Amino acid sequence: MKVIFLPNYNVSSAQIIIPAAELSQHISTAGTEASGTSNMKFVMNGGLIIGTMDGANVEIAEEIGEDNMFIFGERVDGVNKIRKQLYEGKRGYVGKKLGRVFDTIKSGFFGDTSIVHPILDSLADGGDHYITCFDFYGYCDA
Repeated sequence: MKVIFLPNYNVSSAQIIIPAAELSQHISTAGTEASGTSNMKFVMNGGLIIGTMDGANVEIAEEIGEDNMFIFGERVDGVNKIRKQLYEGKRGYVGKKLGRVFDTIKSGFFGDTSIVHPILDSLADGGDHYITCFDFYGYCDA
């Protein structure tokens, strides 16, 4: 698999990239409406979608069926429930696999950790507003 990050993604680059893509990830937290219509273009060009049930993914699933997408993660009700639990003090939710990922990042294996270290600590200590730690395992399974 080749993963490409485009820092200046725009319509001109999308015209080239979308028809060539085989997989598109749209992984915004359910209920944030951050998954836009570009994923519809990926699907119309034969690309597979891995994503959460947010934004345009909901509409795509209505048209092609969820079993034709790689859906993972909490739905809006689950997101709200988890956020309430975090607010009430829930901790210990990172788990073994993600804990290993955090430890590897913190070890400096990928480079300077001065910026990311506090972010990881916050995610592990109740600051996971977008429930990325919770959705991580579903993403791996998908």
